[in-house]
Amino acid sequence: MPHTPTPRATSDVPATGGVLGRRVGVEERPDHIGVETPGRVAAVRASRLLDRGPEETFDRIAALAATVLSTPMAYLSIVDDLVTTLKGAPVSIALCGPDGTYRAPARDAACQLVVDAGVEVVVPDTAADPRLRDLVQVKQFGAASWIGVPVRGPEGHVFGNLCAMDTRIRDWTGAEIEGMRTLAAAVDDHIALRLAAQSLESYAVEATELARTLQQALLPTHAPRIPGVGIATRFSPGGTGTEVLGDFYDVVPSEGGFGVVIGDVCGKGPTAARTTALARSAVRTAAHSEPDPAVVLGTVNAVLLDWFGAGRSFVSAAYARFLRAGDGWDVRLASAGHPPGFVRHADGRVVELGAGGRVLGLGDEPPTGLDRIVLGPGDSLVLYTDGITEARDGRKVQFDEAGVRAAITALNGDADADRIADGLVGAALRHAGGRNADDVAVVVVQAAPRH
Repeated sequence: MPHTPTPRATSDVPATGGVLGRRVGVEERPDHIGVETPGRVAAVRASRLLDRGPEETFDRIAALAATVLSTPMAYLSIVDDLVTTLKGAPVSIALCGPDGTYRAPARDAACQLVVDAGVEVVVPDTAADPRLRDLVQVKQFGAASWIGVPVRGPEGHVFGNLCAMDTRIRDWTGAEIEGMRTLAAAVDDHIALRLAAQSLESYAVEATELARTLQQALLPTHAPRIPGVGIATRFSPGGTGTEVLGDFYDVVPSEGGFGVVIGDVCGKGPTAARTTALARSAVRTAAHSEPDPAVVLGTVNAVLLDWFGAGRSFVSAAYARFLRAGDGWDVRLASAGHPPGFVRHADGRVVELGAGGRVLGLGDEPPTGLDRIVLGPGDSLVLYTDGITEARDGRKVQFDEAGVRAAITALNGDADADRIADGLVGAALRHAGGRNADDVAVVVVQAAPRH
């Protein structure tokens, strides 16, 4: 789900006094900030974030904040009008209650400043700041310096803050502040996904539309137009259509050509959506500067391991790097536990490519299958997820790679990328009796035919 942007500022706030940045439009959106503001408090309580104690996802983000800023303490606080609650902390603290949660009156905690202002609060020396020096929480934690960045719900309400403290006086750098903003945005996205999941549980009809919206947010709205190729993409959710995104694809323009990725995320729901967002972001980042497709998939693997740990959330994927070669394209295809692609030549010949490799997210050095292909004019590379090959008929017989080959071989020789994609999806759907139990994604890239 896209991150909700900070509302437009209405006035600048000078850096004196410890507050940096721009003030959120208090006059325009008074209900979104302020510890006692009824609309904000109602949104926090409706989120149910205060119903549970510490949570692993928030702990990991807080731990990453402590690492990025090299501080002994970093926390995520959620605040209603009465109490501030630590939802994420890199280490346990002695001040926690029996359930492992630290709670304190809202006005005893430093995060009240962020919730009231709606912007980050940056204090190099808490002893010199009259707003902080006498706060109970600051004294309990021995915080000599402090930084807090707002975290928001999907409608823009300030739910609390991501903060870091140090036991020594220090000047917080611009890079450190920007790093905290980035991590706070990750918290915002996780909160938004969680609220979406709660809606999915409560409202079946609304859930279908919401799942579609989430899927659209995590898939390209349309394939980019790239000179010299035709690109067709298809996606069809499996099951009831209310689960959130298991398959994904993307097309990434890069210097001298472009890249295409297709993948299948383990599981469904908010965790799968978060994994998809991480995988797509990692591919896009790596593809802009890395020509080796195996290295691009290795970047995805490293991100999954860093975020989730080995074997916690994994992805099968194929990534193809396209470079111009005369009137055709030179293609290097890397596979990580993904079904084999096919090349459909302009003369109708169909060639199955090697697959291989191990799914991403299992270990530090996943083996990766590699193929080198030359697409001449009118040739097509066909990639798909296992929702195609694992489509089953009434006797539980799978469509399999043989079905893929038969479906694309049966097409007319001059079939374009769209007709190939539709022909493959249609054949698998007919095999399954008109209903796909799993998500289906297909990407077809066709080199421009000779005229």
